[in-house]
Amino acid sequence: MFESFDPVLLARIQFAFTVSFHIIFPAFSIGLASFLAVVLSLHTITQREVYMDIFRYWVKIFAVAFGMGVVSGIVMSYQFGTNWSVFSDKTGPILGPLMAYEVLSAFFLEAGFLGIMLFGRKKVGPTLHLVATIVVAIGTLGSAFWILSVNSWMHTPAGYAMNEAGQFIATDWWAAVFNPSFPYRLAHMVLAAYLTTAFIVGGVGAFHLLRNRSNLAARKMFSMAMWMAVIVTPVQIMAGDLHGINTLEHQPAKIAAMEGHFEANDEGPLPLILFGLPDMEAGETKYAVKVPYLGSLILTHSLDGNIRGLEAFPREDWPPVPIVFWTFRIMVAIGFAMLAIGLWSLYARYKGRLYESEWLQRASVAMGPMGFVAVLCGWITTEVGRQPFTVYGLLRTSESHSPIAAEAVGTSLVAFIIVYFVLFGAGTFYIMRLMAKEPSPWDLDTPDHQPIRTAGITPVQSLQDDERGGLAKTPAE
Repeated sequence: MFESFDPVLLARIQFAFTVSFHIIFPAFSIGLASFLAVVLSLHTITQREVYMDIFRYWVKIFAVAFGMGVVSGIVMSYQFGTNWSVFSDKTGPILGPLMAYEVLSAFFLEAGFLGIMLFGRKKVGPTLHLVATIVVAIGTLGSAFWILSVNSWMHTPAGYAMNEAGQFIATDWWAAVFNPSFPYRLAHMVLAAYLTTAFIVGGVGAFHLLRNRSNLAARKMFSMAMWMAVIVTPVQIMAGDLHGINTLEHQPAKIAAMEGHFEANDEGPLPLILFGLPDMEAGETKYAVKVPYLGSLILTHSLDGNIRGLEAFPREDWPPVPIVFWTFRIMVAIGFAMLAIGLWSLYARYKGRLYESEWLQRASVAMGPMGFVAVLCGWITTEVGRQPFTVYGLLRTSESHSPIAAEAVGTSLVAFIIVYFVLFGAGTFYIMRLMAKEPSPWDLDTPDHQPIRTAGITPVQSLQDDERGGLAKTPAE
């Protein structure tokens, strides 16, 4: 069935499929762990029970997302041995220890304190429960640190030498870990995770506000998410700009592909190609819609700056331009849409209509999953733009795969597709079910699960108390 297929292409498709599933869950759990730490800290400081309601609502979702992220990550790691054994052999002396550090210093930290975070509040008390939650959040950021270091080294290798066996070995671990692109990639990815989570939280809050505008937890979730959109999106845009300048320095062919710029001439002002159809065979972007001088301003921060086009590089070193060109634009478009939502919410907040603006809430619901789309497009731009190399400029993808038949790779690819859609589809469906459930002030310690904090209190009274900075108390409290 797969005899006529290229085994390298099938292996690349398999890894792309599994990493696309995997990156969704860490991007969500990184941001959600920090969000849970924040709301639990606010509950500890203010003693406002609405924050505990939000924590209890999202911690169950975090547990499911974290579990699916772990499972999908384990599957990915096996592929290094099955489909990419040559790559593993050549880069193992550097990448192996870095990935081991992630397990020892970050994953074990997350896993060790996760149980306390999920189930230990009554066992260890509020203070240690808060500490455990913060430690889990630190662990997720630690995982991002090491994984981004590994990935960045593959793009901008540093601190290495080659031994007699043709392996990369570390000569300077500090340079290898903090390689030239690492700080930019780490900042860009963590901010992306925060924005992704913010718009999921905001979308869920908006969804429930459209059904019940008096829901205190939904109002607070929506408000916090919109503040994140206002504050973090401009920072992310600036981080993306710095990341682009760094990429131009170290991976100029990738930038040329992202911009759809083929001409080798590096003199004169460069227009920004908004849209077009890159044609690699013809060596041009057809039907291009251009804005004069804007490309130079964005890429070089100068009106007359220029970059080398793809024709300045050997054709065999060109990345797949159409994929990189369009995924980059989708990512950027979503980023500016997030900024627009944030500014819209700021205006609605100023007018005192943040919770009454139906169209803003509908737009927030629609934007809810767009962070995942932006993350996927960003990773596709990054990884496809690195082609045809696994270690940029040093080790080609065609030289990195295992000596394995196309039939074996293709069969396992089909198996992955079936199993992933069944298992992760079920998990995603369960998360959606949890999100569809309205946040409510249940006291889970009561045997009959009765809502004790709102007994005898009208929604209007609760909202008035919330505006004053507190919640109404029942005689039982």
